[in-house]
Amino acid sequence: MDNTQMSQFQNGTTGATVTQMPPVAGQSSTVGPLPMVQQVEVKPVQKKDIVGLIKTIVIVILSLALVTFIGLFIWMYIQYGDARADVEGEINLAVASAKDEQSTKMEAEFLEREKYPYKTFSGPVDYGQLSFEYPKTWSLYIEADASRGGDYKAYMNPGQVDPIANTTVNALRVTVLDKAFDTVVEGYQKELNKKDATLSMESVTINGVTANRYTGVIPGTQFQGYIVVIKIRDKTAILQTDSVLFADDFNKLIETIKFNA
Repeated sequence: MDNTQMSQFQNGTTGATVTQMPPVAGQSSTVGPLPMVQQVEVKPVQKKDIVGLIKTIVIVILSLALVTFIGLFIWMYIQYGDARADVEGEINLAVASAKDEQSTKMEAEFLEREKYPYKTFSGPVDYGQLSFEYPKTWSLYIEADASRGGDYKAYMNPGQVDPIANTTVNALRVTVLDKAFDTVVEGYQKELNKKDATLSMESVTINGVTANRYTGVIPGTQFQGYIVVIKIRDKTAILQTDSVLFADDFNKLIETIKFNA
């Protein structure tokens, strides 16, 4: 090493620029391998997947809500079906009832129209010539015409007259007895005086004459009906219906009664 190089080296030790020395002849300039430094992989600290957990919770909640909704929908649909069936049943029943009522009403109106024009009944002239109007749909049967004296008896009924007996029902029984009024009403008065009387009486005016009208169980039968007893001269007329079903016709008929007092 010459002086110049030495000087540079010394200066380098004191902070001056260091000049690399040329390689010494015969020495290799290759630097040996550096020692290997092991690289350590730094793994980030793992945190819980909060977002994924929240998604799972939301999915579970939505699934439960969907199942509940479907269950409620099915239940409500069943309830709706039952309610609809009930309503339809009630409507059908109401319609059927209305049809029956309408049919019954129309039939009743038809039967009422068929009664017109009314026929006129006329009894024996010698017995006061009792007369009144009755439905033309009623048949008339005269059992005794009093042509040779005695009692007059006639019967009327819709369609045909039932056999004459206390066990059969006829719409009207007409009797003109050859007896005094007071004698006839005595028999009815006995029925009224009974402790368990099933007959009642009221006074009515017919053709200007006071008459007795009886309502209840007809004596000698089990039928509920009406009886009107009228004094005609020295005779007594009895008009009787064996059933309350003929009440309207009976009342209309009584209003048309005429006779020679």
